[in-house]
Amino acid sequence: MKSNSIDRRHTMKKLDYEIIELPKIVDPRGNLTVVEQMENVPFDIKRVYWTYDVPGGESRGGHAHKNLYQLVVAMSGSFTVTLDDGKERETILLNHPWQGLLIKPGMWRTLDDFSSGAVCMVLASELFDLDDYIYEYDEFLNYKRCPK
Repeated sequence: MKSNSIDRRHTMKKLDYEIIELPKIVDPRGNLTVVEQMENVPFDIKRVYWTYDVPGGESRGGHAHKNLYQLVVAMSGSFTVTLDDGKERETILLNHPWQGLLIKPGMWRTLDDFSSGAVCMVLASELFDLDDYIYEYDEFLNYKRCPK
């Protein structure tokens, strides 16, 4: 990964996450942002998905991954991502389509406060694997104490 691809590294409290500034090509006809694996996304992209039409007051996420890296981007609108490492929590507002939140394995995440018309795109380092998910918070806390 090129060192200039990371604009800000956050270690507030004890959480460790990265906001990645993606290239923003400004043009009077409309702006363009590009993602390239191992250039400005620090992993091979094996899966891409997006959520949209999230009803007001609903949450997404509510789980952790054992091995999966994700880059979460607010393609349109805004939403918050709350990260939790089992000891500390921090909430990050995503509202720029040229910024991505890199979520590393072993981090509980919830997505909330979706604005009208918000689109959340996720670039994932692995194909879908149900065994990689931790859906119960108590199980997550046990996993963080005794990683396998």
